Amino acid sequence: MAAIGGNTAGPGDAVVNVYINHEKKFAFVEMRSVEEASNAMALNGIMFEGMPVRVRRPTDYNPTLAATLGPSQPSPHLNLAAVGLTPGCSSGADGPDKLFVGGVPYYLTETQIKELLESFGPLRGFDLVKDWETGNSKGYAFCVYQDPAVTDVVCAALNGLKMGDKTLTVRRASAGSEPKADHPDVFQQAQQQIAIQKLALQAAGAGAMGFGGLMPGYTMGQAGAVTEVPTKVVSLNQLVSVDDLRDDQEYADIYDDIKEECSKFGTVTKLVIPRPEGGSEVAGLGKAFVEYSDIEGARKAKASLHQRKFAGNSVIAAYYPEDKFQRGELDG
Repeated sequence: MAAIGGNTAGPGDAVVNVYINHEKKFAFVEMRSVEEASNAMALNGIMFEGMPVRVRRPTDYNPTLAATLGPSQPSPHLNLAAVGLTPGCSSGADGPDKLFVGGVPYYLTETQIKELLESFGPLRGFDLVKDWETGNSKGYAFCVYQDPAVTDVVCAALNGLKMGDKTLTVRRASAGSEPKADHPDVFQQAQQQIAIQKLALQAAGAGAMGFGGLMPGYTMGQAGAVTEVPTKVVSLNQLVSVDDLRDDQEYADIYDDIKEECSKFGTVTKLVIPRPEGGSEVAGLGKAFVEYSDIEGARKAKASLHQRKFAGNSVIAAYYPEDKFQRGELDG
């Protein structure tokens, strides 16, 4: 802050308080003035010990209220070159063409979401918002494309896309932002991108399963809609840590607890909880696969167990293909 001339409130340190979470690798920094907090935003992308640091506002930041307290943008007179930064080349997802992407299914990873978005062009910045305590996705993200002309095409192509029981909301993040007038053919371009969009979704599924196709338990219909396919098998993701599975007694206790809970929704015919095997890679670690005698039992279990807390984790429940389960392919 001192090097770039950002300490505008007078002599002394602009930082008055810092909280660091070393385990999850983030920090909150309190500045002594609104103006200096805004100047600190210009440090987004600064290199620190060989890594670029992302600097952004807290998720509950309200731009409208903040505007009444002082400047919300960094001073244009900051000497960013003093710390190796270039004005206007922030690495984060900011700017007038910043997109809000909501309704994102919780099972999609950060890589899979970026693959979908990058099917329209390279990104300049991307932020998937996660729960501070669990590290799980909160179901929405922000992004900025390197080419601003792509922004409205993406909105037209992806907004309203059905993904299981979710519907994507894709729009400009800035209040009052409208599609730009120099894109009269935006919807035509969007239609041309639908085929690319489908390929991106299939690529996301391939990354999760190890072969071509969509995510387990889902199929793609017309206009890119992703539809959930009920089965008698439910996969419970983010269920247990790998370390908890190594001890025989602890594994037995976890197995009994899960089977007892799952039996409340129907007859459990088979329960598989993959365990570590020496140093070899084992598919499905941290998950449980529950087979019911009928689809109704699986439906009740999925509805009741999704987002349920187990051993401090927020469980993600999803249908799993019966044929893969019978073959012992537990990679969903």
